[in-house]
Amino acid sequence: MLNPDHYSYLLNPWVVIIGGVSISAVILLLLRVFIVNRLRKLTDRPRFSVDSLLVRSLSLPLTLLLLALLALIVERLLLFADLLNFSELGFTSGLTKILLIVAIVIFADRMLVGVIGRYSENSEAVRNSRSIIKGLFRGLIVCVGGLVLLGTMGISVTPIIASLGITSLAVALALQPTLENFFSGIQLVIDKPIRAGDYIELDSGEQGFVDRIGWRTTWVRMLQNNTVIIPNSELSKSKIINYFYPAKELSVPVDVGVHYSSDLEHVERVTLEVAREVLVSHEWGVDDYETFVVFTAFDSSSINFTVMLRAKEYFNRFWVKSAFIKALHKRYGQEGIVIPYPIRAINTDQESAAMPADAHRGAS
Repeated sequence: MLNPDHYSYLLNPWVVIIGGVSISAVILLLLRVFIVNRLRKLTDRPRFSVDSLLVRSLSLPLTLLLLALLALIVERLLLFADLLNFSELGFTSGLTKILLIVAIVIFADRMLVGVIGRYSENSEAVRNSRSIIKGLFRGLIVCVGGLVLLGTMGISVTPIIASLGITSLAVALALQPTLENFFSGIQLVIDKPIRAGDYIELDSGEQGFVDRIGWRTTWVRMLQNNTVIIPNSELSKSKIINYFYPAKELSVPVDVGVHYSSDLEHVERVTLEVAREVLVSHEWGVDDYETFVVFTAFDSSSINFTVMLRAKEYFNRFWVKSAFIKALHKRYGQEGIVIPYPIRAINTDQESAAMPADAHRGAS
């Protein structure tokens, strides 16, 4: 027969609460492990990349949610043991709301960072400017979450918003150049007039490859292997030639002159043959481009024309043009086509006929 004191010990409220909390904590821990492992197995496939990101983002927020559920269990156990009145439920419910809000903020932040990281793998512009995007959206999430959290705790956010507005105005006036560069960088990322890896020419004459677009400056690596660091505000206001947009391929005009005695039909045929051979054989030539010749002028010592080639990239045009000039010079020598030197002829008969009669008498 059991001792009545034994029953009283078992029915002790604190024993019930501690036992209930311990059992609940173990059950919730096992539930978390089961949910996480189950979701990982379901999303452990390459095509479920977004789902995998979702599982990784849920790890800590899920723990906070289970802690919020444990707080509710503790609250119910205290009510069951008559150690807590319904009028005293404010602290536990407030703690539960705080945990829920923090879990949502952490989940949104992790999900956002993961999405930006995944998208940056396929976008060079996002890869080099993700610090701007992350900072902007993270600040927005933290600010909104903080205001909601303060409102949940019973703190009025209206004075805080008003003071933040005045403070933001003062900070904006003090940091006007920095903020101008920051928002100009955002504009460059969204509008995409240039992208990381593009070859550009500035209105000041500098040319180079865009290394990265930062939150304040853009770095352009020149052909001399030097780097020009340009404030984003100045870059957004300047004229830019982007040689990689809309495509990397570009035309390469080459000016040539031949002697006046040349057969222009023959010259055009030979020139086109050389141009097509160079475009097909050269590694940076566009082999399917329909090159053409346009005669442009009767110059002082030659008939000039332009041959239009095509290169795969802007920087490659120098090598394609050089290969074409060497091949054309060799072929013209074989075909007997003359590229004349500059000629200056003095027509003495014409000049003599144009002199006045008294000038002739004076000369005699």
